[in-house]
Amino acid sequence: MKRRDFIRTAAIAVPAIATANIAAAPKPKVTETQKPKEEEAPSMLFRNGKFKLLQLTDTHFIGGDNRSQRALDNVAEVLDAEKPDLVIHTGDIIFAKPAKENFTQILSLIRERHIPFAVALGNHDEEFGLSRAEALEHIRQMPGCLNTPVKPMHGASNDVITLNGADGKKQWAFYLFDTGSRAKEFPELKSYDYIHADQLDWYRQISRKLKEENQGTPLPSLAFMHIPITEYLDGLSDSRRQIRGNLGENPCSPTINSGAFVAMREQGDIKAVVCGHDHNDDYVMKWRGLYMIYGRYSGGDTVYNDLKPNGARIFEFTEGSSSFKTWIRLKGGRIEQTLTLPDEF
Repeated sequence: MKRRDFIRTAAIAVPAIATANIAAAPKPKVTETQKPKEEEAPSMLFRNGKFKLLQLTDTHFIGGDNRSQRALDNVAEVLDAEKPDLVIHTGDIIFAKPAKENFTQILSLIRERHIPFAVALGNHDEEFGLSRAEALEHIRQMPGCLNTPVKPMHGASNDVITLNGADGKKQWAFYLFDTGSRAKEFPELKSYDYIHADQLDWYRQISRKLKEENQGTPLPSLAFMHIPITEYLDGLSDSRRQIRGNLGENPCSPTINSGAFVAMREQGDIKAVVCGHDHNDDYVMKWRGLYMIYGRYSGGDTVYNDLKPNGARIFEFTEGSSSFKTWIRLKGGRIEQTLTLPDEF
């Protein structure tokens, strides 16, 4: 069965199973006249000169469904083993109604460990009774969530988180791009959604501001999203590309190229794009000066997954360095793909 057919069939077949509703301390609501300023974007700090970021992706969680137990066990295990300073979930967090309860239950594994986190919503996260904006607002009520209110552009979970040194100066930026669900403007193409022009304008504005604050040097950055940009697919057909890791399926990218890759190369700050979406891929590919990285499938058996065991990808940053390490931790403890970028390529 094809990937899209499997997911569509599974979603229809899943009953809406109630889950425990874990109370979360509410955050103050932001009115239209109190739109957040970009300088209010959340910041993180190094700990003893190091900073560890853990990426979860595609948990496709269904509360009360035994097929999700492997997701719960995996998330708990990798969090306890790695003890990250920040978690970014790159979407398809849940896979059934009731949405609020399912979001709360799977993300509470992070909250209970007092780890700050943020999400870049996936294409399926809007399919179970909440719009993207409503889903994000619910997640934002959870203690430790760093996502800021919805900004006036396509998508809901567009954000930037900075990593500051001991001197208070920004050393890294982590952009979150909301890659939506389907390209509604072009229904005849039957394409996944893409990063829109207003999102790229927002990114350029933040990038220029951070460059100015960094004495005219682009601030090293990573871009996190759910759906891979089209260059993930383009790069695979180029014999000059370099790749490490598992390629189990072709990237399910949008058929529309909106120029995100070019914008990132022009700004000169983003070192790597990090996505999820394709459950059988976990590779790192270097192509035309940019690293294109997949996370490791973190979910259970509610959707297709041939790349077993599940796990998570980790990124480690050292204060004062513009390079970073990345590796995959598998459920059970095995470590794979330990790379230092850009040196390994």
